[in-house]
Amino acid sequence: MWGDFSAEMIKLLKRPANWLLLAVALLLALLFTYVIPYAGYKGGTGGPTAGRGLADVLPANLVGNSIGGLPVFLGAIMVILGVLSVGGEYGWNTWKTVLAQRPSRLSVYAGKIAVLMVAALTVVLAMFVTGLAASLVIASVENQSLALPSAKDLVVGVGAGWLLAGMWTSFGVLLAVLLRGVALALGLGLVWLLAVQNLLALLAAPLLDWIAQAQKGLPGPNAGSLAAALGSGSDTPGVDALVGGGQAAIVLTAYLLGFLIVGAVELRRRDIL
Repeated sequence: MWGDFSAEMIKLLKRPANWLLLAVALLLALLFTYVIPYAGYKGGTGGPTAGRGLADVLPANLVGNSIGGLPVFLGAIMVILGVLSVGGEYGWNTWKTVLAQRPSRLSVYAGKIAVLMVAALTVVLAMFVTGLAASLVIASVENQSLALPSAKDLVVGVGAGWLLAGMWTSFGVLLAVLLRGVALALGLGLVWLLAVQNLLALLAAPLLDWIAQAQKGLPGPNAGSLAAALGSGSDTPGVDALVGGGQAAIVLTAYLLGFLIVGAVELRRRDIL
């Protein structure tokens, strides 16, 4: 498996699209978590982000700020990463080339997943580092406390962020395997994440109690609940404490494993083309 892991890592690092996704993720996180709220605070415009106040963008809130985007817009970036990594093999017809060299399908799949989980952790760590730099600059300019969350809180936050990022990445992987391509998998994944789950939460759940209860078992609401449990603001899209943090972590872990297992079974039993 080490050979498969090394090969997939080289492919991941050499594809410009992956670096672009990382840059977009960090830019969005910086813009919507720090720049716009701080600009609202300084401008005193009374907009929806101004109410967060200066305290919310200080280093003490690094954990919640760093993972708050993962339930929705940063989660969409991870779905794209998963789809491109696996679905691209179908689009470029490279599955046959790889498998003709005698590795098993599951070995190649395991190598891909291992690399994607490393990539997910890298994205989360990069968001924490970017958030740390931004919050320290704001705190220094405003003569506020530079105190950081405890080491335990930081470790838990990184772990939770990794779970969120890994779950959405595995969702993209599963869609790519099931649909054997990029375009449709990407479209359906983003429609679900950015539209369907928000419509369920904002329109259907307030009207139908069974939908309100059922959504507590869906990945999006549990992702938002986990982020809320770790300090993400409730004004962040997709962040809402529908269930407890412990339950959310268990449900998301089940989804992560379920997506990966179903993807492995489907890749092994179905024709590549």
